[in-house]
Amino acid sequence: MTAEEQRLIANHDINYYMEDWGPYLSERQWGTVREDYSENGDAWNYFPFEHAHKRIYRWGEDGIAGISDFFENLCFSPAFWNGKDPILKERLFGLGNKDGNHGEDVKELYYYLDNIPTHYYMQFLYKYPQAAFPYEQLKKGNAERSTFDSEYEILDTGVFDENKYFDFTSLTQNTQKRILVFG
Repeated sequence: MTAEEQRLIANHDINYYMEDWGPYLSERQWGTVREDYSENGDAWNYFPFEHAHKRIYRWGEDGIAGISDFFENLCFSPAFWNGKDPILKERLFGLGNKDGNHGEDVKELYYYLDNIPTHYYMQFLYKYPQAAFPYEQLKKGNAERSTFDSEYEILDTGVFDENKYFDFTSLTQNTQKRILVFG
């Protein structure tokens, strides 16, 4: 029996389940059907990224490396600021078909490094440029391309060329004291 199977069995009979906490926050709730109240069903135009930090969500939350309880009554997610962006970096930036993309696509660098089914242990890496985040450059670069061209990605902007970026690693370990560490 694996260590993870042993934790599941041991956890089965206690009142507070470790599975109640996990990576239940969406990285991108804006522009989704859940938050679309438009008359024509165009979620991307009704609730674009630019509105996400100004509006209240009705059906959920989002955040980079965010965790929550199972019902999203209590949500945790870090916010970053490089001193150059006009807004805090709280959620991932992406584009859709109307922006010249080949579909919905997040234009960021992030990685899920490790996770186990009970979320007893999770690890995530987010790379945030020290220069201003290239929101407009990504929009313009994708708008200028056709469906036959490859998409314009964040690495194409040159913002990471000099290796000037922050590595944010989130490590979540659910122990008896429920410790959450962002480094």
